[in-house]
Amino acid sequence: MKVIFHEDFYQVYTSDPASAKGRIEAIVDVIKNDVDLVDCEPASENEISAAHTKAHINYVHKSGLYPISSLAAGGAVMAARTGLKEPAFGLIRPPGHHASAGDCWGFCYFNNMTIALLALKNEGLIENAFVLDFDMHFGDGTVNILGSKDWIKTYNPSEQDRDVYIRKIGHILSGIQVDIIGISAGFDNHEDDWGGVLKTEDYFSIGSLVRNAASACGGGCFAILEGGYNHDVLGHNVAALIEGLSS
Repeated sequence: MKVIFHEDFYQVYTSDPASAKGRIEAIVDVIKNDVDLVDCEPASENEISAAHTKAHINYVHKSGLYPISSLAAGGAVMAARTGLKEPAFGLIRPPGHHASAGDCWGFCYFNNMTIALLALKNEGLIENAFVLDFDMHFGDGTVNILGSKDWIKTYNPSEQDRDVYIRKIGHILSGIQVDIIGISAGFDNHEDDWGGVLKTEDYFSIGSLVRNAASACGGGCFAILEGGYNHDVLGHNVAALIEGLSS
């Protein structure tokens, strides 16, 4: 599988857990022999402005975080474009699903998922899409930007029983008809991370469900990194999702 990446994502750009030293290395160390790492480029300001206000973009510029944030957004766009042809994973940071059109919090600056899907939509590459956000925190920024649009649906699982969690995802995905499924892949709901719900093999199951749903409707699929903060298990969880998407 193609994993969209850039060595700049190794840099520690703030003091928050998403930017922690060793976090990206923990993933690369596990997956590097089994994937094709592909360099990404920053999203254009036109792509970013499709999701965010000028005032918010200026805020990110002034914070000094525009270069790394636009690179993450560009990685998401590239993962989505790749996902139209084959499953892909965007190994990017900062995360994005708490970034609204004009505001942000939760370690996010630009909403990578919405920038990616709006880029595909505006280029005429998709008519509709589905976002599965399995981060333990609700993707409020994604809903803020995309929630009123009739061409996209989003789902944030909230079940506390892992078996019910997986079954509900399968039910939601069953029979959907979309051009692409995007996964906001936050791994902080793992049993050894903040949420304590899912096991590593559950990410394989989720990846398989998404891949099968996309294949059934003739659509594409991709995932991008959101949360996940236990470096001891993060790489294995990402690898499980990638394996599921590839199966």
